Amino acid sequence: MTDQATPLNIAVLTVSDSRSLSEDSSGAALVALLEAAGHRLAERRIVKDDIYQIRAEVSRWIADPAVDCVLTTGGTGITGRDGTPEAVAPLLDKEISGFGELFRYLSYEEIGTSSLQSRALSGVANRTFIFVLPGSSNACRTAWTRVIEAQLDSRTQPCNLTMLMPRLKE
Repeated sequence: MTDQATPLNIAVLTVSDSRSLSEDSSGAALVALLEAAGHRLAERRIVKDDIYQIRAEVSRWIADPAVDCVLTTGGTGITGRDGTPEAVAPLLDKEISGFGELFRYLSYEEIGTSSLQSRALSGVANRTFIFVLPGSSNACRTAWTRVIEAQLDSRTQPCNLTMLMPRLKE
């Protein structure tokens, strides 16, 4: 085991019909958090809350061997055009169902029963980890600091997602 974490290339996608890059506090928070943890921003984009635009962008990153992980923010609610889970779920080779369950549990500690409205999910597609997060900056911080950061840190014991990466490539 090394004292240095293995830096990953992480892409950040904000799903919003109204935000611009300058107004994207959730995407900016994720970028700051991933960089503070020693990872590299592979690319950052904003797309409309449209299943096909979301799926196209995530698919592009899944197909790119230089992208290790994709974080999406927004479009996980249950109203109107919220469609990020529907866009991403068909792309997954395997779902990591424990992520959504754990995230909602942790969110419950912060926002009570409103956490049931989150459809956060995670999985693996073409050796790329994907995390689908709510659009709230606080939700993104909770997901990163309480779950994702440790699982993307190669030093986390007894296990972490990065230690599975070589096996995923077999």
